Amino acid sequence: MPRRGQKTRVVVGDRGDPRGMPAMAQAFLDHLRVANFSPMTVHHHEFALAYLSVWLAERGITRPRDVTKAILERYQRSLYHQRKKNGQPLSFHTQAVRLYCIKMFFRWLARQNFILYNPASEIELPRGEKRIPRHVLSVAEAETILGQPDLATPRGVRDRAILETLYSTGMRRMELTRLAVFDLDFDRGTVFIRLGKGKKDRLIPIGERALAWIDKYSIEVRPLYVRLPDSGTLFLASTGAAIAPDILTNLARDYIERAGFGNRGACHLFRHTMATLMLENGADVRYIQEMLGHAKLDSTQIYTQVSIRKLKEIHTVTHPSARLEKREPTEPAAGRD
Repeated sequence: MPRRGQKTRVVVGDRGDPRGMPAMAQAFLDHLRVANFSPMTVHHHEFALAYLSVWLAERGITRPRDVTKAILERYQRSLYHQRKKNGQPLSFHTQAVRLYCIKMFFRWLARQNFILYNPASEIELPRGEKRIPRHVLSVAEAETILGQPDLATPRGVRDRAILETLYSTGMRRMELTRLAVFDLDFDRGTVFIRLGKGKKDRLIPIGERALAWIDKYSIEVRPLYVRLPDSGTLFLASTGAAIAPDILTNLARDYIERAGFGNRGACHLFRHTMATLMLENGADVRYIQEMLGHAKLDSTQIYTQVSIRKLKEIHTVTHPSARLEKREPTEPAAGRD
C-alpha cells in the first residue's frame, strides 16, 4: 500500500482492451499478490508501470506486444534525463528500481505467452551507488535526544520507550509499528520481529534499559490508550490505533531537532547509530548484519566505512603527522642494527 501522502498513479490506456497495458498490468500485479509479495513491492511495480504506460501512450504505444528493446532503451535514457520538481535528477537507485519492475513485468508476459519475446531481457540496470550514512550520533548526542520527551505526560513516557527501542535494537520504523506485546521476552532480553523486510522473521536482543522503559509504558500509559478489543499492538496512538509510520518519523525528527541537532534524520538515524556504535566497540559485522536484518553482508559493510571516530583514534595514535607537536623518535631496541 502507498505511504501516506504518496500519490497513487494508474496505468493509462484502453481498459476495454484485454491485451492493453491496463489489463496486462493488472494481471501482473494480481500475480505478485498471489505470490505473496509485500503490498509495498506491489505498489512499487504499479508505480513503475504507470510511468511507463504514460510515456508509451505519448508515443502511440498502448500494448505491451508493441514494445521493443529499442523503445525500452529510449525509455531508460529518458529516466536518466528526467528531472524532479526541484530540478534534481532521479537517483540511480530510483532509475534501477523502475527498470527492474519493468524487466519483471515483461519477463512475466513472455513466460505467460502474452508476448512472443522479452524486449527487456538485455536491459542493463544502472550500477548502484554505495552511499554511507551522512549522520551518526555519538553516545552523548543520543543520550541528549533520549532525554527530550516530557516524562510528566503519558505521551512523553511512550515516546521515551519508543526512542529507547529504536536506539537499542536499530529496528526499522515499520517493524516497530508492528510490534506486539507478546513479541518481547523480558526474561531473555529479546524481541521477536515478525515479517520484517523481505517478510523474514528474526529474533534479536534488546537492552535492559529499553525493556525498563517499555515496562513503565506498558503499565502506566498503554492502558490509557488501548481500546477494546485489544489488538495487542505494543505502541499505540492516543486513539488506540497502532502508531502510524509517518507519525513515528515526525516524532523522532521532532526530538532530534529539539535536542539542537538540526535536520539529521529520524528513525533511521538511530539504526545507523546503533550499528556504528556496536562496530566501534568491537562487534563483528556479521552480528550487526543479524541485528539489522540485512539479507546480504554487503548492505552491512557500509558501517565499516562510517565508523570514522575509531579510525580517527587509530590515525592520531599511529600517523607521524597526526599531531601538531613533534614527537620524539622511539629509541631503537638494544642489540638491533
